[in-house]
Amino acid sequence: VELQSENGLLGMGPYPKAGEQDADLINAGKETVSYLKGSSIFSSSESFAMIRGSHVDLTILGALEVSAQGDLANWIIPGKMVKGMGGAMDLVSSGNKVVVTMEHTAKNGAHKILPQCNLPLTGTRVVDLIITELAVFEVHPDKGLILTEFAEGVTVEEIKAKTGAPFIVSDSLIPMQQ
Repeated sequence: VELQSENGLLGMGPYPKAGEQDADLINAGKETVSYLKGSSIFSSSESFAMIRGSHVDLTILGALEVSAQGDLANWIIPGKMVKGMGGAMDLVSSGNKVVVTMEHTAKNGAHKILPQCNLPLTGTRVVDLIITELAVFEVHPDKGLILTEFAEGVTVEEIKAKTGAPFIVSDSLIPMQQ
């Protein structure tokens, strides 16, 4: 697996150690990163040509909300300052597999997995998999959410209480894998 940052780094490595950060080497979230041997640095226009040309197989990103149908809202909360929408709309519309990793609920306990998103959409029916600290859901185009994995010490009832959308429990439900 080669990690790519949409701002022009292919072969992204781990976060740098304290004191070894290079402020000019950042990911799309403006966090300092490192690069691996054989990495390539290029312009963001070349990066988006790769994304738009369907040369990226998997997108992993965060979300503010996800609907039971795989709709994604991750770029704006109305009334809050936004520096730009970023490249998420390009990433999720490129036809690749989209995995959302996020906290299961908002800081105030509000549901983030909903029957339908309340926030402006980044993409419709684009999410394939949702991974939270509590559970993993597959997003099926006809059946909606399917609970496939659960975190250690978490019950299906707790997941139901913290999920705002209905879901099916997979017949092959397993504990979350490391």
